[in-house]
Amino acid sequence: MDLRTTVERAQRLQQLHAQYKPLVLPTVWDVWSARTAAGAGFPALTIGSHPLADSRGAKDHEGQTFEEVLAAVRPIIAAVDVPVSVDLEAGYGQDPADLVAGLTEIGGVGLNIEDTVHSDGGRVRSTQEHAGYIAGLRAAADDAGIPLWVNGRTDLFLHAQDASGVLDEAIERLRAMERAGADSVYPVGIQDNDDLLTAVTGAVTVPVNSTAHPVRHDLERFRRLGVGRITYGPLLQIALTDAMKDMLGPWAP
Repeated sequence: MDLRTTVERAQRLQQLHAQYKPLVLPTVWDVWSARTAAGAGFPALTIGSHPLADSRGAKDHEGQTFEEVLAAVRPIIAAVDVPVSVDLEAGYGQDPADLVAGLTEIGGVGLNIEDTVHSDGGRVRSTQEHAGYIAGLRAAADDAGIPLWVNGRTDLFLHAQDASGVLDEAIERLRAMERAGADSVYPVGIQDNDDLLTAVTGAVTVPVNSTAHPVRHDLERFRRLGVGRITYGPLLQIALTDAMKDMLGPWAP
């Protein structure tokens, strides 16, 4: 994709985050799901690492190389006329500049970056290490002249036995990501906890991303709690899997 189109799509993604509160970004995994979501009227999309891996018979948690992910994502981005953000897990061992260069070359205009480093035993980056990586992404995007949307994710709640017990640490991490240049922050694993969602949305000035299930969750609830951005993670694909099983069940031998 040419640079001008990529920049225009990146600018459009920024505008959409300001326009919609929350902005719902359906999480897709192939050309069919991307075209279906765009055809349903959504002005931007995300590609999730988990559903992408499942669609390709690979494992999530960096079970594919960066090059394999780019090859899979390229035709999805090319198939739609809306901005597309890509879940790049913990970066596949790439330097921030190389990650940004690879993504933007194929037309990606946003990325999700998490602090669980699956290629290094599943360790969790420290607050400063993760913020430093995000700062590198911001600098690389600025150098390229592309207003890339950086969604900084933390898995602290996901890993904790008691999510409320790591709230202060998580807020410190979210604020550090914001200071480093993250356009939005993504505390995974608290989508069903009103108190924790309220706490984190009140702690930062950038949009807070929440996972949502397209059937079981309610958009108005997320809006009321101050959530600024919604993605589905693997839950849209899981919901479609359940629906497909229900449809096919009566036909099975």
